[in-house]
Formats: sequence, structure tokens, C-alpha cells
Amino acid sequence: MLAEEFVVVDGASPLWATARPLLDVALQLEQQDDSHVWHGWTKRQIVAFLQRLPTHCSLLVGVWQEEGQTQSETVKLGCVCEVKNGEVCSLRTFAALDDGTLPPVEQLEPGYQHALAIMRVVRGQVAPVAWALFTDKRTWDEWLFAEGADGHAIDKGELLAELARQGRCVLMGSQTAKHPHHHA
Repeated sequence: MLAEEFVVVDGASPLWATARPLLDVALQLEQQDDSHVWHGWTKRQIVAFLQRLPTHCSLLVGVWQEEGQTQSETVKLGCVCEVKNGEVCSLRTFAALDDGTLPPVEQLEPGYQHALAIMRVVRGQVAPVAWALFTDKRTWDEWLFAEGADGHAIDKGELLAELARQGRCVLMGSQTAKHPHHHA
């Protein structure tokens, strides 16, 4: 799952606090055998997904949450994984994506305009975007932590596709054309 020479690009970013636990889980899953399940996820599922991706690509996720009385939405998780030959070789947060045109993380809004801008910068600075997921914190948590009966693995791809069909998240990227039922 993770490349031997894995790189964290901006570990000092405030967004790293929400990305770090995901990396910790990936490390735990990688060290387990295929029977280990973490909230419906298995190493085998993740490896199979990564191996189906283009040789060099990126995966990105943006999760927003409403804050305070103003009900403004702020980025809670914004990260980009660079994938080479089926292995994640780097992880960076949205804070590392600075090309002079992208708004600061604090000003990023959920919506197509900023989603496309983030994807453009990722394509230029990291690699073409195979999959990009943009959603709210509630939907993210529902997808991330969903598990089958008695803690068994589930098809996370199908669950995400269902959430996209319900309009609860948006999936974008070069791989959505190969899986038309996976985008909103």
C-alpha cells in the first residue's frame, strides 16, 4: 500500500492533524494480514483499488464542516496522495498546494469552482487526479467508519457510489469516466 520511500510533504500544516490518523490506520492495515478489518476496510481491498489506478496519479479528498453561528464551512480534511505503480508514495495537505492562484485553505469553499481549481493545481504539482472526493464531515465519517455485520468488510466503493447518487458527495477525476455510476 505504502511505498518504501514514503514522503510526507507538509507535516507542519494544521490540516496534518486530521490526515495523520488516516496514515496511522494505513500503516496498521499494511502490517496486518488480509483477515484484519478496520471499520469495513481490508488491506486486500485497498491494494486492489491502488493497483487498478494509472501508473502515476493522485487521489484527493476534501471534507468541509459547518462552523459556529455563521454556518461558514471550513476544510476539516484536505489531502492529496500521490500514487506510483500501485503504491502511495507521498501525502500532502491542501496547504502545500500553492501556485499563486488557489485561495488559502481557510478560504476554500465546497463547490465546483474550488474543486476544479484544487484538481488543476494537483495535476500540475503532483500528478493527474484519478479520483477526487469532495464531501461534508458527516458523510465522510459515515463512509469511512461504515462496516458490515459483526465488523466485517464491506464494498466501500459501492457505498461511496451510493452516497454520490444521493448527492451527499461529489466524485471527480480521470477514473470516473471508466466507472460512470460512480459520479454525481
